[in-house]
Amino acid sequence: MSGEEGAAGRVARSFADAVDDRDWASLASLLAPGSTATLVHTGETFTGEQFVAFNRDYPGGWRFTVTDLVASGDRAVLRARVTPASGGDGVFHVASFLRVADGLVTELVEVWGEELPAPPAHRPGVAGT
Repeated sequence: MSGEEGAAGRVARSFADAVDDRDWASLASLLAPGSTATLVHTGETFTGEQFVAFNRDYPGGWRFTVTDLVASGDRAVLRARVTPASGGDGVFHVASFLRVADGLVTELVEVWGEELPAPPAHRPGVAGT
């Protein structure tokens, strides 16, 4: 991890820990009144309360493993790998962009993608093909 210093980095780390631990009270305590969370891939925007409920009510369990976290000033970006907790299908990757004020998340934007096999080898010169 790099650039985790400062309040935004600490809040981003606490955010990730709360999601991984499924600690919805802690997650809610990190979201400022009036905060918003946007999922770019679906176009949905949630209030902080709705975002907590969305995660709490999402079916199945998962692990939210931070693979990178960078913070500067009032911004933090974390990248995580999301895997099923008990042998389910599907691995996802998420980039979470957080804006922080007074130790709370005021804005969250997430970009999700499913882990897929590498494309066919019809792409000469591209690593992994």
